[in-house]
Amino acid sequence: MKVSTRTRYGIRAAIELAQHHKQGPLQLRIIAERQAISVKYLEQLVAVLRSGGIVRSLRGARGGYLLAKAPNQVRLSDVFHCLEGPVATTECVEDPEFCDRSLDCVARKLWTRVEGAVNDVLDSVTLQDLLDQAGKQSQNYSI
Repeated sequence: MKVSTRTRYGIRAAIELAQHHKQGPLQLRIIAERQAISVKYLEQLVAVLRSGGIVRSLRGARGGYLLAKAPNQVRLSDVFHCLEGPVATTECVEDPEFCDRSLDCVARKLWTRVEGAVNDVLDSVTLQDLLDQAGKQSQNYSI
């Protein structure tokens, strides 16, 4: 399984918004500069995140984008599923009828476990967890 550029960039944008959660909205151009993502591509990503309820927008001179919820309430699984869709290892895990061997296949059982493990990790991490981890790392490196 390979995470798409769309999802990687979308998560980076969500982290950027989480870092500025209490400071008001961020303009796309600022997020794009800080994350080295083109504004046009970022517009597409934010539109998907907005329709998925991850971010919201404010219009006006001081407008921009904000997280729709506090960083400790946004799980990585929310962002991932919004941008990528469900975690999928093989077709037979999603649809047992895809393969005649699905019910007795040892490999399918493995792929089901892998898929479950990925989902468990994504469900267990919030944007706040990532911010906290980044804060600890920067403290360690500043010694």
